[in-house]
Amino acid sequence: MAKKRKNRQKETTIENFYDLKTKEVDELVSALKGDIPQDAAPLDTDIKRITGEEVKGKSKKAKNFDPYKRDKLAALPTWLKAVFIKWWFAGSMCYFVIFGLSNYVVDNLDLLVLVGIILGLVVDIMVNPIFRALESDKKEYNNFMMFPFPFKAYWTLLANLVYYVAVLIGVNFMYVGINLLFDFAVGVEPLLFATFAVMIDMLFIGLKDLIVYLIKRKSNEKENYQEYGE
Repeated sequence: MAKKRKNRQKETTIENFYDLKTKEVDELVSALKGDIPQDAAPLDTDIKRITGEEVKGKSKKAKNFDPYKRDKLAALPTWLKAVFIKWWFAGSMCYFVIFGLSNYVVDNLDLLVLVGIILGLVVDIMVNPIFRALESDKKEYNNFMMFPFPFKAYWTLLANLVYYVAVLIGVNFMYVGINLLFDFAVGVEPLLFATFAVMIDMLFIGLKDLIVYLIKRKSNEKENYQEYGE
């Protein structure tokens, strides 16, 4: 009985249960502390040899562990990710809402307002939260949101609904202008519709950012004048 308990205790020790490579772990800890002898061999970063696990899939390249490696999505520039997300959701609105409801909503103005309201709702509950999830402490996605507020409030939702109705009105004017300029009818389809929507959206956001910048600069100049004027 004592022998059985002893064997059970031996099997449930952490070294035997998880089969840890304690030597490699100790070497890693020493490396992080900087306690590496000058004549020491370079640390092994091969996952298969360190963990003792077989790496699935056959690859000619050695699979090394790099804790500081950035994924491909993080390597893309912020503006490209933000514009693509906006463009994709705007195109989906054309595909699902305009194509799906055009037989039921006959009046073009009613359909325009409906698409703007739905797009504003999608931006508030999906697009902006995606931007918040992707951003860092620098808040780099604020430049791609009309209302870059980190909190949720009813007025931000209403503001987005009204704002994207205005965006869709701008998109409508772009279609009308192109039809008049080239003297032929350009049909509504997701790719061009999404491109126009992103262009109008970023134009309005750029104007908003310019106004905010000018107001802040004017306020700073006034504060500096009062400080040094006294």
